[in-house]
Formats: sequence, structure tokens, C-alpha cells
Amino acid sequence: MMDRDRAGEWITVGEQGKLEVPSRPFIGFIRGDGVGPDIWKATQMVVDASVAKVYRGDRKIVWLELLAGERAYKSVSEWLPKNTVSELRKCVVSIKGPMTTPVGEGIRSLNVALRQVLDLYACIRPVRYFSGVPSPVRRPERVNMVVFRENTEDVYAGIEWPAGSDESRRLVRLLQDQFGVHIPHDPGIGIKPISRFGTRRLVRRAIRYAIDRGLSSVTLVHKGNIMKFTEGAFRAWGYELAAEEFGRETITEEAVWDTHGGKVPEGRVVIKDRIADSMFQQVLLRPEEYQVIATPNLNGDYLSDALAAQVGGLGMAPGANVGDNCAIFEATHGTAPKYAGLDKVNPGSLILSASMMLQHLGWNEAAALIEDSLEKTILSRTVTYDLARQLEGAKEVRCSQFAEAIVGNMET
Repeated sequence: MMDRDRAGEWITVGEQGKLEVPSRPFIGFIRGDGVGPDIWKATQMVVDASVAKVYRGDRKIVWLELLAGERAYKSVSEWLPKNTVSELRKCVVSIKGPMTTPVGEGIRSLNVALRQVLDLYACIRPVRYFSGVPSPVRRPERVNMVVFRENTEDVYAGIEWPAGSDESRRLVRLLQDQFGVHIPHDPGIGIKPISRFGTRRLVRRAIRYAIDRGLSSVTLVHKGNIMKFTEGAFRAWGYELAAEEFGRETITEEAVWDTHGGKVPEGRVVIKDRIADSMFQQVLLRPEEYQVIATPNLNGDYLSDALAAQVGGLGMAPGANVGDNCAIFEATHGTAPKYAGLDKVNPGSLILSASMMLQHLGWNEAAALIEDSLEKTILSRTVTYDLARQLEGAKEVRCSQFAEAIVGNMET
């Protein structure tokens, strides 16, 4: 610990959650499983190059490797060591590759576990189009949104019991005997909690994001027409928070039409809401009408991936899990084990997540250099296999070669 303390300094959280970032901050990283080590190596190369080119030695990231997932299990027989959790807290800002999660059995999702134990209540997914990326839609450049997905509640809280279990049968009897609810024979049971506290803090962060960046609207996406006391409450609590804490900076869509003849008063952020299934159509047909989206967990999971498909897929989709005292930036795709160690997959998701991380630190110039250089590389048609098979005349390169090409396109 003493050696690394001399090499760098810890980030701290000041008043109102403002980060105090030293010139040589410690940043934790988890390589991840499957393709994680490949895309992490590429990402580290790009990030270090951008910071060096922009700040010319005045700033530097001091990387600290932390263990989780398969690498941790092989080393210390734990999937998520307690020491890793404590180090993530101490680092304040970290980044990670994808981690293994078995479907239907075994360990719970490590991603979900990290979000819950560190109270990373906001999953933030910016979705924008980079010129030259193949897309299934005709006008992908119209997509430029940020999804704020509640991260700790809803079905992802993991409150469930399998069919045939004693717990499931007891809960069914309780619901039938005391609440008169008819339930099909011997089901698996899950509970969907959505709270006023969880909703308000997510919507608060989404509105602050819109105000700070001069964006025009925040849309609450819900299925409140059916789930009235969970997702319907999310909608109501979102409007309540906006009125109470941001009354001077925001205005409801209804008030825009009823009071201002459809014209938004200057400097106001419009708060509106949409039913979740309708929103999937809206982001295809009229994406330019939406800037920031705030939504419960499951809706956000579906919606952010659907939006990513419009701009080239998960290989180009960054993400972050953020709380009041800690943030973890991550690749948004899976481990793709069949490609592990082949130096093949697109590192774009993790590279763009690293760009988000630099913005979070306030190192906006280095973040912009990464994104500009990434776009130049794609426009030159020097891309990994996933994009090369969709681009006529493309030069297919390995994961590491793609990173090298991005670095080669950096200009300051």
C-alpha cells in the first residue's frame, strides 16, 4: 500500500457530491471475464494515450487492479471478495469489463451485487451515433439520448423464490388467504419493489444532468397504466420531485400546452412521461424529441439495449453505475466466452465507458479526444469484425489493432 500511495492520490467526495480529483488519481479496474482482458488492454492503451497527449504529464491515471468474477474465484475462491468491495469504495471511481453470470442457477449476477452493495442506484447509458457505424435505421444520427435507469429496485432487487419451494407456497397461501388473490398452481414468485425514495433520487440525478448540460427534456418512462402502484407511482413521484426541487428550472409538458400555447419558456427543462411500450415506437419514429430518459430498472434494461441497436449495437454502447459516493464504469455487453483470448471483439463499449469516466472526473478534453479519434478510425473503415462484416471495403483488424488505430488518430 505504501508504494502505491506514493504513486498516486485518492479521489474524495466533497460537498454536494462534488469529486475532488487529484492530478494522479487512483482508478480501480476489474479486467472482467471472457473477452474482458482483451477489451481492457485495448481500453487502457487508449485512455493512457489520450491523457498523455492532452495533459502532457500534468495528469496521469494510476491504475489499481481489483479482483472479481472468474479471476477472483480462481485466486481466492470468492466471486466478489470483500476486499474488492472495500477498495472500490476507496477508489470512488472504477471501471470494469464484463463478468460471468450463470442463467437460471448458481451465483447471482455480480453486476447486480455490486450495484446493491455499493448503492449504485443510477445506471447511466448515453446513446449517440458515431459517423460511419452501420445501423439498421435510416437516420441513426437523430438518436442522442441518455437513459437513467433505476438500479437497485424493481425486479432486479432479486426478491424471488422458485416454483415448488416452501417459500413460494407460503407466499401463495398468504396472498390467497389474506388478500383474495388467485394465483396459478405452484408458480415461481417474484416481488417488484419501487419506492418513493429510490424514484426521487434517480429522477433528481436525471434532471440535474439535463440542467447542467442545457438539455431540453426529461421523460419518465413507465408502465403505470397497468402497474399503478409501482410504475404508476414512479411517474407520480417523478413529477412530485421535479415540482418540489426544480420548480424554477422545469415545466411539465401539460403546462407548456395549457399555459404557454405549446412554446417552452426559455431556460426550462420539460418534464414529460410516456408509457413504456409506446416509448419503443417513439425512439424509432421521433428520437429527436427525447434527450434524457428516467425509468425503472427493467424498462431501462430493455430500452437502453434497443437504443444501442439503432446506433450500431452494444459494441458501441457505454454505461456507468453511479451512486452518491462511488461510480463504476463498464462494458454493457456480455463476456462472449467463445472469443476469449482471441483479440477479436470490438472494445468500443468499454472505450466509450472510459470516456464517460473521464468526463465524470472533469477531464473533458481527454474524453473528447477519445471520441473524436474513435470516430475518425471508424470513418477510415478500420474496424473489428462485427463492423467489418457490415461495411463494404472495410479493413478488419484485431481488438488491439483497433485501439492502436484510435491512438494513431489522436490529434491535439
